[in-house]
Amino acid sequence: MIELMPEVASFSDGSKHWEHTYENFFATVYIPGSAPIADIVNFGFRAPYLLVFEENKLTPEEAKNFADSTGLTNIAKTYCGSVVFIYPTCDGGWDNAPADLFASIISESRISQYYKDGTAVMRDRFTGNWTGYFIRGAVLRTFLYGRGKSADYIAKHCLQRIEGDGLYGKGDITPVGCILENLSVVPQPADNARDIPVVSVGNSEAANAALSAGLDHLLIKESADYEEDYFGFCDRFHRMMGNLIPQANMDEMGMVCEPGYCTVPTSGDNRGDDKDTTEHNIGYLAYYNKKIMEDGKKVPLLFCFHGGGDSAFCMTNVSGWFRVAAKYNFLLISVEHHMNSTATEAVAVLNQLKNKYPVDTEQIYSTGFSMGGCKSWDLFQEYPKLFAGVAPMSATFEVGLNVFGQEAGPINRDTVVPTFYVGGEITPLPELPFQAQKCIDRVAYVFAINKVVADYDVTLEDKDNWKNPIYGIYGDSVYKIPDPSRGSVLTLNLFESENGCCYTVFGSVDNQGHEVRHHSCEHAWKFLQNFRRLPDGTIAGGNMEDIKAIFEV
Repeated sequence: MIELMPEVASFSDGSKHWEHTYENFFATVYIPGSAPIADIVNFGFRAPYLLVFEENKLTPEEAKNFADSTGLTNIAKTYCGSVVFIYPTCDGGWDNAPADLFASIISESRISQYYKDGTAVMRDRFTGNWTGYFIRGAVLRTFLYGRGKSADYIAKHCLQRIEGDGLYGKGDITPVGCILENLSVVPQPADNARDIPVVSVGNSEAANAALSAGLDHLLIKESADYEEDYFGFCDRFHRMMGNLIPQANMDEMGMVCEPGYCTVPTSGDNRGDDKDTTEHNIGYLAYYNKKIMEDGKKVPLLFCFHGGGDSAFCMTNVSGWFRVAAKYNFLLISVEHHMNSTATEAVAVLNQLKNKYPVDTEQIYSTGFSMGGCKSWDLFQEYPKLFAGVAPMSATFEVGLNVFGQEAGPINRDTVVPTFYVGGEITPLPELPFQAQKCIDRVAYVFAINKVVADYDVTLEDKDNWKNPIYGIYGDSVYKIPDPSRGSVLTLNLFESENGCCYTVFGSVDNQGHEVRHHSCEHAWKFLQNFRRLPDGTIAGGNMEDIKAIFEV
């Protein structure tokens, strides 16, 4: 991390660049320019991190010309990203470059809610202090380009599992893919790195034979076509927690991912960056199946709020919520940088979305992870009659406070809100009742609002004697649902309300830390879609037997 913003220079066409000398490498960051929406919607998670290992040290002008002529500029512009040129600082260039050069690059790279001119700007969200600048790039989208000696270096040192500073701390930072041109060595991919996709360009039969034997994903070319190779091959992949994962193709899925924004009045309780403005922009990503917008019917809408330090793209991809939207035909709205806005402003966004999309106003829901879960709790507290259900995950604040830690004013005391909540059983953060009093208080609050029959009189001091070691008490019905993809079990406690309906589900996942998983999200939607908020403010749906049937399948 560097303490001061790098000096940014402009080219005659409006594109920009900056340079910095790090301990092990020189970096030239070329920013081709992007649409204005990129200032509002954070594409950092989706954008490929294009790392060009220069065969010879290039000037900024030479770097720009290379990016423009090869098509890397167009790739970067598609995702509002940049192209980063790397050359080692040691004498002898690539011949003497340290084996851990890639790891040192990733240590100086981040994605952040704050970004400018190819930098990720770091801010302590609790103190508000700006702490420094990183190269803007996501470890889960790294693609290494090498030619000649730099390709030899990648072949020797990067076709293997690599540990370093990952997205969520120390972990696997293996590159997503490598483009190797004009090799002079015969690569020997590590046995545990067969999943690294490689484009081999202009290489010998021996080199291609070794790559073919050692890799599961290989594209062999006589000459490079960077755009075709990227969009036809490389863009099919990303990496999460070391695992290579197919990148969803929205067109093939018949889906739309539509970035947009709303200009809303700044509410009086805003304590974020825009607190001193009269109005500000809130970005979002709208995901939906094309067909549901073509048949003239009203569609359900689910608000989705990301965790602190994440983004709208990050939330939908990590959680898999867009896949749930594809399967169950609803409009998913993933809100950008929501920690800078209030519940009142989220409602203002909702009102504008009703004018843009055919929203079924009886089927509006909210979900979120971590700080995004807290935003859904805000909506539960402040605007309960607008939502047919909420699914906060992995977080809560004290009842009555909002995401800014301020008193929320009058809060919901009598409006039933169907609620599905899940937390990780091995998280280091207080997400579940056995971990913190505020979690106990939140459960008790929901029980009271939803008129749950069971008494929730557990105390933290007595948790060693709890019947249910996570929540204190068991639900009227308990379901254990395996998640084979993660080797874990989702345990759901269903609680009956006084009218015989089930509006309340509290759950947990074993072997899960502070994260959100597709398995939990899909089950949340199976629950939420049963409810409608009628014009008179009451809730329809929730027959206990109907809800039990969902989880018995």
